[in-house]
Amino acid sequence: MIGYVTLGTNDLERAARFYDALLKEIGASRFMDTDQFIAWAISPDKPALSLTKAFDGKPATVGNGVMVALAMRSPEQVDAFYKKAIELGATDEGPPGPRGSGFYAGYFRDPDGNKLNAFCMG
Repeated sequence: MIGYVTLGTNDLERAARFYDALLKEIGASRFMDTDQFIAWAISPDKPALSLTKAFDGKPATVGNGVMVALAMRSPEQVDAFYKKAIELGATDEGPPGPRGSGFYAGYFRDPDGNKLNAFCMG
């Protein structure tokens, strides 16, 4: 159902370096790239994650209560993805671990403060 999620940034180059390295961990790469917008996906026909400078020219800000959840194949992939995010400068919002029955997740904020979650079911 979701085609793509867009996160705002005030420093597209810095944010792009973070996401190039992080999303490579799950096989995603850039498939759209302009001076204002970059999108990554595992395949162009799959859901994507994108970054953009705010269209109205005002500073991008973090939405309170907004979070992007990225699906992983296993708890081990969640662990590796979370670890990579922290290595790249993300901040911890809850280390990987079980969160109730059948749900495993790790939470972090990217360098712009956007909250993300790497998770798997099962």
